[in-house]
Amino acid sequence: MVTKCKCMVKLFKLLNKVLLFAFLILISSCIEQFIPLVGEDKDIIVVEGLITDQPGQNIIKLSLSLPLGGKDAAKPLIGCIVTISDDIGNNYSLHETVSGTYIADPAFQGVVGRSYTLRIATNESHQNLSYQSSPVLMKPVPPIDSIYYDKIVLSRMSDGWPSGEGCQIYLNTHDPENICRFYRWEYVETWKFQIPYSVPNNQCWASSNSDKINIKSTSTFSSDRIEKHPINYITNTTDRLKIRYSILVNQYSLNENEYIYWEKLQNIVEQVGSLYDITPASIPSNILCIEKPNENVLGYFSVSAVKSKRIFINDNFNGIANPYSSCEDFIVTGSKPIPNLGVSVWVLISHSVPPPPYRVVTYSKGCYDCTVRGTKIEPEFWIDAR
Repeated sequence: MVTKCKCMVKLFKLLNKVLLFAFLILISSCIEQFIPLVGEDKDIIVVEGLITDQPGQNIIKLSLSLPLGGKDAAKPLIGCIVTISDDIGNNYSLHETVSGTYIADPAFQGVVGRSYTLRIATNESHQNLSYQSSPVLMKPVPPIDSIYYDKIVLSRMSDGWPSGEGCQIYLNTHDPENICRFYRWEYVETWKFQIPYSVPNNQCWASSNSDKINIKSTSTFSSDRIEKHPINYITNTTDRLKIRYSILVNQYSLNENEYIYWEKLQNIVEQVGSLYDITPASIPSNILCIEKPNENVLGYFSVSAVKSKRIFINDNFNGIANPYSSCEDFIVTGSKPIPNLGVSVWVLISHSVPPPPYRVVTYSKGCYDCTVRGTKIEPEFWIDAR
């Protein structure tokens, strides 16, 4: 099963954060809060939705954003009727699980070449309004040709030998039919790590989802080919590369309108510096309110074919950080009891032979138990790749 991004770069959180960026910039240098008048609607609906041609859950998340200067968290939009229809007359109802999260039947998956439309009907809490997306064609996406990496020298010793190295991961892909042209990528990275003490839970796995917008267009190229496209950079300030690292990359097809949407959103995230930069409300969504066509809607209903590829990295990188270098807080000599043992202090080393006995103690549970950072359950794909 293809691993989808759990929240499309956590889009609904991202959009709400962007609404506050300019505000935070202003108050960082002012004593008195100033909220400028930007003509922003209250309670703008935020739609996060992605359906693919792969089996698994297809989820639509609905929430209400906050006006500039709002202090509370975004509100999930509950009690809606949410449906997806295709261009041959099929209709699929989604049911609400947790507040504001609507899930399609697991048997539903998109079909390349069909167009899909999202419809949302709100209840009285949001004025009984109806929203509808434009039909979105699911375009095919080619396979990923290869994923590979280069070592990046960050520092050198006096003799020129690298003392610190990072890792840049790249991707190659091409579409011999020249159909796709617009691409987006997400990834899930997983790594094995180990606590350097003989403690009960000293070996675990941790995972992290991509949190940046990564897109590329070949519309101006003579052929639909992408080479050495950067996917992820891993610094030596983490221990991701210490033992074994894996990355699963998902490649999505986009239509031109959605590519423009992601491109504008990317500009906001990377370049916002004042109130006069692009604002989220200026990014056209493919969803509109039937009763109020001029009402702003944030987000995009995405329909994408997806191909995935995974690689493992087993290599030696110089200068990898050791997150456990400051674990040993104090030493207890003798066999006297240690107050709050197992609650706020933990024993890393017990030494008894030869005498005198002593114990090395830490205040950090993460130095004693790897499940603070990850899980002891070995991923299935890890086992399969042995």
